[in-house]
Amino acid sequence: REQLGTRYVFGGASPRRGFDCSGLVAYIARALHIAVPRTARQQARIGEPVPRDTAKLMPGDLLTFGRGSLISHIGIYVGNGRFIHASTKAGRVIETALIRPPARGIKPWKGVRRLASAAQPDRGAAPSEAP
Repeated sequence: REQLGTRYVFGGASPRRGFDCSGLVAYIARALHIAVPRTARQQARIGEPVPRDTAKLMPGDLLTFGRGSLISHIGIYVGNGRFIHASTKAGRVIETALIRPPARGIKPWKGVRRLASAAQPDRGAAPSEAP
C-alpha cells in the first residue's frame, strides 16, 4: 500500500517515475526477491493458476483482466475482496473492490495466478528478510 497515489505512467516501473500495472507488479515482486516478466500478458502466465473464486484468493495473488483471451491489465490482491493496481482511468495507483459493476473502461476479471510457491529468495538474502 506504500505506492498508493503514485502516478500512472505507461511503461513506468518505479515510484519516482510512476507505474503502469505490470511495472507495479514487477516492482513489488522485485522487493520480495521474486523475478517476474515485465508485461501483464507475460505475468499472467507465471506461477500457479488459482480458480477464479473469491473464497480461494490469498493476499499477494495476481489478478488478471482483459477482454476475450487478451490479458491487458494486472493487479495484486490484498484481501477482503480488494486489490491494488496502477489504474489508467484514475491516473494513479489505487485500491479497488474486485467485484464491482461493469463500467466503461473497466476490464473484466479474467484469472488468478499465485506466485508464493514460485518465490525464490536471492542467494544473498535470508528468506526471512522481507521488506
